[in-house]
Amino acid sequence: MAVCIKDLIQNRNLVIGCPIGCSYCYARNNVRRFHMIDDFEKPEFFPNKLRLMDNPRPHNFLLTGMSDFAFWKPEWRDEVFAKMAQNPQHQYLFLTKRPEVIRFSTPLDNAWFGVTVTSRKEKDRIQALRENIHGGHFHVTFEPMFDDIGEVDLSGIEWVVIGTETGRRKGKAVSRPEWVWELTYQAHALGIPVFMKEDLLPIMGGAQMVQELPPAFQCVLEEQAAWKK
Repeated sequence: MAVCIKDLIQNRNLVIGCPIGCSYCYARNNVRRFHMIDDFEKPEFFPNKLRLMDNPRPHNFLLTGMSDFAFWKPEWRDEVFAKMAQNPQHQYLFLTKRPEVIRFSTPLDNAWFGVTVTSRKEKDRIQALRENIHGGHFHVTFEPMFDDIGEVDLSGIEWVVIGTETGRRKGKAVSRPEWVWELTYQAHALGIPVFMKEDLLPIMGGAQMVQELPPAFQCVLEEQAAWKK
């Protein structure tokens, strides 16, 4: 039985909006459907949501579920990271598709910076992430995959997430099992945990699903369970 990643990592959409314009963007569709902001291409910051991070019970939080970290204004980052420093009980995840435009550093050990790679030609994003962000931890998300990513330099990466495109977009990308396995083997050869998202279940089959978390995320979940007792 595959676990839904949203049950392990909760979204806290402190910023909504992204100017990149990916054809497969689920966030843009949701924003338009529910009228969250007027223009998805102009990101907006919602500082009132910062109070949600004061929850003493540990959580794994994704803070860029409806935005891209590269397009957060510096003052937004300052405010968010100040709140993170006050709440070290959580682990915080960020994702970007444009690491080449970021220049950022942090002393916080509970910050996880990730890059999205969807094709072979985008592999240089991983190196750009390592070069332009200093501090915290690095992870890579391969989702959706438009082709065989091939050999990847995963040095310094501490988590790999693999998925496929969801929704009903015409001509949507469907990850192939051999592409998923190739990335999984490369990560495991370096001791990097791999998480196949639940959307891969029809493609991989239940017996083949690999759903591993970094120790820091697993520790948070164990502490959560202890709170219930």
